[in-house]
Amino acid sequence: MTRPRVVIAGLGDTGILTAIHLSGHADVVGISSKPGLVSGQELGLRLSRPDTWARDYRIPFDRFRKLDRVRTVHGSLTAADLDGRTVTVTDADGTEHVEPFDALVIATGVRNGFWRRPVLQSPADVDRDLAAAHHRLAEADSIAVIGGGAAAVSAAANLAATWPGKRIELYHPGDRALPRHHRRTWQNVSTRLRGLGVGVHGGHRAQVPDGFACDEITSGPVRWTTGQEPVRADAVLWAIGRVTPNSEWLPPDLLDPGGFVRVTPELRVPGHGFVYAVGDIAATDALRSSARNRADRILAHNIRGDLSGRPDRARSYVPPRRRWGSVLGAQHDGLQVFAPNGRAFRFPAWSVDAVLQPWVVRRGIYGGIRDTGPPTSADPRRRRT
Repeated sequence: MTRPRVVIAGLGDTGILTAIHLSGHADVVGISSKPGLVSGQELGLRLSRPDTWARDYRIPFDRFRKLDRVRTVHGSLTAADLDGRTVTVTDADGTEHVEPFDALVIATGVRNGFWRRPVLQSPADVDRDLAAAHHRLAEADSIAVIGGGAAAVSAAANLAATWPGKRIELYHPGDRALPRHHRRTWQNVSTRLRGLGVGVHGGHRAQVPDGFACDEITSGPVRWTTGQEPVRADAVLWAIGRVTPNSEWLPPDLLDPGGFVRVTPELRVPGHGFVYAVGDIAATDALRSSARNRADRILAHNIRGDLSGRPDRARSYVPPRRRWGSVLGAQHDGLQVFAPNGRAFRFPAWSVDAVLQPWVVRRGIYGGIRDTGPPTSADPRRRRT
């Protein structure tokens, strides 16, 4: 019998995991504007130590062992015909082609700043983006980080840890940063920031210049709608959480007023059989939290049930009330992770590289990642992790 064909639209963190779970049960096609995983996680590490960041968060698709049975397509999604069950992809040279599907997973994520963009990129393009942002901040004596979410807080902390001689200031709009985490989380993290020499300034809401998408590092004055005097810095990093869903290629009836894809608790798109959404583009809850809470497993289970004629066995995604997890990423003294109640526990530094990344992440979550590409007839014994 011919196996069903599942198209995964978007191969970021969640799309890859969904493809991995389905690859043994269907013919899976993954479509990505990137030449591999280019994660949106850990902005602070990406900016301050891009080579270290790339080791764990930028991985070519052919190094994922569980993607060996997945056909990856490098291109931009431009249209979807849900009645005809096809999506249209435009390649780098402008050529369009159609990919048919029996089931479609929408996982194209969101745009956010200069580090999460849907543009079609080659490996050289990704190299240039990483190097340009790092060098821009490396050359600055003073850096203003604008925003109160995890990306802004992580950026301020990691920049200060990497370049202790720079003047780094964090400006956030509320009484405290990390408003979607438990209050204890901010109490812990703010102490850490001040210990690193970061100036922390609450109650500062930035005035975004007209026409500016917060998608580049700027210089010059930052003005405030909250009445403070303008602030000047050599480099201004905008991380205010102004996200835009990558949904222009989808029919409007799938979307909520914000452009996110409406879904049921089972991650199905209402009114369209065998169409699903997961990750930052899916309107699961106010925090759109399915990407950060391993909903990929639930989704893969439900798709397998639907394709086999057993939709009654579907599981529901139940979002958490608060954000949780690591905020600052791995530091010299280990990795601190916060529970939903704000309590922290720490992985010691030695365990991050020796246990957490190779065994928990690479083998346990991803099912094995090779040090190089897949073996060939000329080189059949490539080492795998």
